[in-house]
Formats: sequence, structure tokens, C-alpha cells
Amino acid sequence: MSENEKNEEYNPDLVTLSDDDGKEYNFEVLDAVETDTDRYLALLPIYDDPQKMLDDSGELVIVKVVEEDGEEFYCEIEDDDEYETIADAFVDRLEDFFEIEEK
Repeated sequence: MSENEKNEEYNPDLVTLSDDDGKEYNFEVLDAVETDTDRYLALLPIYDDPQKMLDDSGELVIVKVVEEDGEEFYCEIEDDDEYETIADAFVDRLEDFFEIEEK
């Protein structure tokens, strides 16, 4: 493999999130959107079991990035209007690369 081929290899940006019970879930970061005040990530679940991947709805998980004491945390977007605005922004950005069904 040439040096150029090595540099062009796909290396996904992966994150692990935990729920309230401590169960961990792995995601690939598909995109990020920044506004004047906040940053958001569009995540796609990653599964070890191929059947779980096939059974998944394919919906993006959208989180808000919050920084506290120099550390980043990912939070659920609780405001419906904020969520819709950011979700629409991700759909606009990603629809050329993925098959996205409108609601």
C-alpha cells in the first residue's frame, strides 16, 4: 500500500455514550454543525451484531455539545424548536450522501 493510500484510508470518528443505567453505546460521528452559540453532532449507532444493524431504524442521534471545565459533554436537545432547526440543518447537509426519508 502506497503512502497516499494509507493517508486516504477512512478513519471514522467514534464516540461512546452511556445511558442513565451505565449501559454504553457506540456511535460514528457523521457530521457537526456549529451555530453562533452552540455545537451539535449527528451520530449513527454502531452495532457489533449485523442483525441489530439491519433491525435499526437508521435514525440519526443528534446531541448538543456542552463544555464544562474544559471537558466536552453530549446532551439531549430538550427544546423542540431547537431540535427541529438542527435536525433540518443536518438533513440538508447529509441528504446528498445518504438516503433520508422526510417525515
